[in-house]
Amino acid sequence: MRLAALLLALPVALAAQQPAADSPALAKALAQLKTDNAWTLQKQVALCEVPAPPFKEQARGIAFRNEMVALGYADAHVDEVGNVVAELPGASNGPTVLIAGHLDTVFPEGTNVAVTRDGTRYKGAGIGDDCRGLAVVLATARAVKQSGVRFDGRVLFVANVGEEGPGNLRGTRHLLGTTYKGKVDYFISVDGTGNDITSRAVGSNRYRVHFQGPGGHSYGAFGMPNPIHAMGRAIASISEIKVPRSPKTTFNVGIVSGGTSVNSIAMEGVMDVDMRSESAEELAKVDVLVRKAIDDAVTAELARWPASTKGLKVRIDTIGIRPTGAQSDSARIVRAALAAAHELGLKPGIGASSTDSNYPISLGIPAITIDGGGDGSGAHSHDEWYDDGAAGYLGPQWALKIVAALAGTAR
Repeated sequence: MRLAALLLALPVALAAQQPAADSPALAKALAQLKTDNAWTLQKQVALCEVPAPPFKEQARGIAFRNEMVALGYADAHVDEVGNVVAELPGASNGPTVLIAGHLDTVFPEGTNVAVTRDGTRYKGAGIGDDCRGLAVVLATARAVKQSGVRFDGRVLFVANVGEEGPGNLRGTRHLLGTTYKGKVDYFISVDGTGNDITSRAVGSNRYRVHFQGPGGHSYGAFGMPNPIHAMGRAIASISEIKVPRSPKTTFNVGIVSGGTSVNSIAMEGVMDVDMRSESAEELAKVDVLVRKAIDDAVTAELARWPASTKGLKVRIDTIGIRPTGAQSDSARIVRAALAAAHELGLKPGIGASSTDSNYPISLGIPAITIDGGGDGSGAHSHDEWYDDGAAGYLGPQWALKIVAALAGTAR
C-alpha cells in the first residue's frame, strides 16, 4: 500500500538515461510478452487460486516452482524458509540482479480464493497483491528463456515469503542476509498494480503491549489498578504525540483486546501499536515517546489507587520491525526504471512505502519496488480486483527492460 503521495518523475532524471537499442533476443522477448499476454493473465489467476495465508505459503510456492521448472529452469527450488529461487547465469562477470514477487497474502487460512470474472475485470483475494507480481516475474522468466536472452550478469527469479505484515520480510531477510549475503547488486520487487515506483523505504516498529494485573470483581475488588484503564491512559497519551509532517512520521493503535466480562476487573489489556517513518531518526524518536506514554500510564494507574496492594505490570512484545534507509531518487536503479518506463510510454510516479525493498535499502543495496501494470484496487480486502486493460503487457515489459538495463545484455 502506498503510504506517501506519488510525485511525477522529473524529466531531467529521464534525460540522464539515454535509451539503447535492444538486442535482437531482447526485442524478441519484449514482443513475446505482448503477444502472449493472455498466458500471463492465465497464470496470474491460477496462482491466485492456490491459498497462501501468512506463514503457510507452501502450496503456492510449489505451484510457482513447478511453473519455473516447466519453463526450463531445472534448478528452481524452495529454500529453507519457503522462497522459490531460480538462477539464470550471466555470460560474464556482470552484476547480480534479483527480481521477486511475494507469495503471501494477508488473508487467513480458509479464505475463499476463487477468482471470478466480469468482462475484463478479475476479482479475488490477492489478485493484485501480489498475484500480479508473481505473474510478472513468471512471464519475464519465460520470455527470457524462450527468446534466448543472455545477460552479462546473473539474474535471480524469486517468489518470496513473508512480505505482508506478520511475515516481517522474513523471505527477503533470508535471501539477502543468508543465501545471497553480499552477492546481490540490485533488487527489484514487483508488487501490486499500476505503473509507479517505490524508491524509498518507510520503516516501521510494531509492538503488542500487554498490561497485566491480578484482576477481580468489578464491585467487590473495586479500588485496585485496572489493566484496561492503564491501557486507556496509554492510548490517550499516544494520541497526543506530536510528529513531523516531513519526513512523514505516523503512529497508530490498531487493535485492542482484553477482559473476561463486563463485571470483572480485567487481568489483561492488550493493544497493537504501529509506528512508521521514512526517517530512522524520527522513527526512533516516536518509539521513545510511545514507550514513555506506556510507562507513564502504568505509573498513573498505580498512583490512582494508593491504598491498593495489588500490582500492575506491562510487557512489550515485538511483532514486526521493518528497517528504513537512505536511497536517493537519483540512484542508478531508479534512473534505469524511469528510462525503461519512458521508452514504453509510461509516466511513473515515485514514492515511499513499506515493501520487500525496505530490507535491501537498509543494507545499502540499490532497490526498488515497481507496480506490475494493469489497473486494480481493493488490496487487502475481499473486494480486490484487477483489470489488464488494453496494455497490461507493459508491466512485464517494464520489468524485463529494467533487468536488462541493470544486468546488461550479452546478446
